[in-house]
Amino acid sequence: MRHRTDYGCHYYIAFWLHHEPKVIVGLSIEAANEGHVSIIRRLTMQPGSKERRPLSGGTRRANLFPLPNRSGILRPNQRKEQLMTDLLSGASPDDYDASSIEVLEGLEPVRKRPGMYIGGTDERALHHMVAEVLDNSMDEAVAGHANRIEVELHEDCAVTIRDNGRGIPIDPHPKFPDKSALEVILCTLHAGGKFSGKAYQTSGGLHGVGASVVNALSDSMIVQVARNKEVFEQRFSRGLPLGPVEKTGAASNWRGTRVTFHADEEIFGHHRFKPGRLLKMVRSKAYLFSGVEIRWKSAINDGETPQEATFHFPGGLADYLRESLGNASTYADAPFAGTVDFQERFNTPGKVEWAINWTPSRDGFIQSYCNTVPTPEGGTHESGFWAAILKGIKAYGELASNKKAAQITREDLMTGGCALVSCFIREPEFVGQTKDRLATTEAQRLVENAVRDRFDNWLASDTKAAGAILDFLILRAEERLRRRQEKETARKSATKKLRLPGKLVDCSNASREGTELFIVEGDSAGGSAKMARDRKTQALLPLRGKILNVLGAASSKLGSNAEINDLTQALGVGLGTRFNVDDLRYDKVIIMTDADVDGAHIAALLMTFFYTQMRPMIDAGHLYLACPPLFRLTQGAKRVYCLDEAERDVWLEKGLGGKGKIDVSRFKGLGEMDAKDLKDTTMNPETRKLIRVSIDEDEPGETGDLVERLMGKKPELRFQYIQENARFVEELDV
Repeated sequence: MRHRTDYGCHYYIAFWLHHEPKVIVGLSIEAANEGHVSIIRRLTMQPGSKERRPLSGGTRRANLFPLPNRSGILRPNQRKEQLMTDLLSGASPDDYDASSIEVLEGLEPVRKRPGMYIGGTDERALHHMVAEVLDNSMDEAVAGHANRIEVELHEDCAVTIRDNGRGIPIDPHPKFPDKSALEVILCTLHAGGKFSGKAYQTSGGLHGVGASVVNALSDSMIVQVARNKEVFEQRFSRGLPLGPVEKTGAASNWRGTRVTFHADEEIFGHHRFKPGRLLKMVRSKAYLFSGVEIRWKSAINDGETPQEATFHFPGGLADYLRESLGNASTYADAPFAGTVDFQERFNTPGKVEWAINWTPSRDGFIQSYCNTVPTPEGGTHESGFWAAILKGIKAYGELASNKKAAQITREDLMTGGCALVSCFIREPEFVGQTKDRLATTEAQRLVENAVRDRFDNWLASDTKAAGAILDFLILRAEERLRRRQEKETARKSATKKLRLPGKLVDCSNASREGTELFIVEGDSAGGSAKMARDRKTQALLPLRGKILNVLGAASSKLGSNAEINDLTQALGVGLGTRFNVDDLRYDKVIIMTDADVDGAHIAALLMTFFYTQMRPMIDAGHLYLACPPLFRLTQGAKRVYCLDEAERDVWLEKGLGGKGKIDVSRFKGLGEMDAKDLKDTTMNPETRKLIRVSIDEDEPGETGDLVERLMGKKPELRFQYIQENARFVEELDV
């Protein structure tokens, strides 16, 4: 935002994070060029207050300035008032001089701000460390210098990745004669052999920071290099070498690089590597390049992941897609799959490989890669692929004299379309260091032109599959157009009064922002919740017993069910294809059931209903589970609520700090809790705990398959699941 005033140019940037309870934490950076004032502050603000107080490390004064409106824009008089307040606040110019400027050297920036390099310090970022090292070995394989990679997870959660490539150079670096090339690569940002393109035609590594970032964020790293029948070793800790490169012996039967690292707990805290997640990463890499064999070994047994495995897939992505779809029915017996070498076709280094098929039995997905690096946010290669498929299917429809094919869009293609795309290009451009999105403009043209001709030939050679796919896509297009028409009709009749179910206890707020709907079981729980709620923002809908299992019911039965009708009317939305998340009447929908088996079953039925009929509501982050306590512990004037037996036992052992004996009360249901208990533990945003329901699929369609298996019509699938997983049950509540 920029605003001209009598005092010069004023810049205002703010980043706000909303937490539960609602404390807003932000960073504001302001500058006035003619007043020569620069202020950098970290601020915190309590709800309902206009005072933003500096956190530790910020300025020593508190500033009062107007809050922006909901759109984030300050009115002109607010901006002027804010600038005047900052300029006239009396801060000493001596607070900010040359000594305030810090210079981070070596790998200090990585440890200071790891999120800039690996996207954070969570579990995903931890596993990204393995991907950074593994990608270097994959680059050696794609370049034709390695054909075998070994990945091993040790008992202490250290990871070893070994390849039989050329090995990292260990001779002195020309620019730094007192350091080996190995030390320069691992201790210097933007150092590597992938900038000029001489050592690698295509590579996943680009910036020369991957290996050095892993080194900086590891408390221990050991690198062994076998070159010229000799083995060299160098050790590092938190980005610093513990000594020079040393020759450790002869290498008569192996060559390449062996990297062993242990993630620093100071950075990643309690997060640990998960064998299942690493195995999926390793397997996907093997699918992406048919010329490599990857061996997996794990010393950690989680009961589900094999501790040893070997992956080699000559069929590439076609094999990957067949395994992903499993027994799902498809419109084509064999997927549309192929590979095009860019050098032969366009006289430029690189290639593209793809596989796609359509199925009516599950949601569509696309997984894309560039130089073996996953691009979950897509990019130009995905755009080129879908453009080729869309143009091809429309051209086929025109040849078949089917005019309805002209209304097919990319959205229709992706409904039921299961696709894998992998391209190799020279000097790709990614968005960010984590490379989640490809931004190379040329990739779109190369992929589209490579795939288009092959798709036209495939459709012409298999007219049965082509006709079935075309009919399926036309149905999807007609359904999309019908939804749009229904939405327009609903908008025209929006002036009609909204009919709400009689047992809904609504809130007084007219807008959706900040409102919550609690779905409770039975009138007794609804009575306590009614007294505990905030009338302004919290609404209640009591349900009578367990709702219908929507996966085991016909659509006619679904439409006539009273509980489901009450729920949809209260939310103000339709079901299935008629659902529109913009029509949702509440900001949060909270399932609040008893902390017992029946309550868990009701919650499972409700989540199944929302997943199958209102999936966009979950994706948008509107569905939550309440966490009511199971126990109340009282000792004198001290009172503590416990979610489960384990938490209860901890408090019983250490005591509450009150006088007398500890009295333990077990809540059999929400109806037995008084309004104060329910408000303090479950409904008050300042003190409660909520679980947000989200769908985090390691593999596309995994959640849908599990829901169908556990909640669907086939009891034999549930029985099979129980047989497979019964051994993992530690406590049984019957």
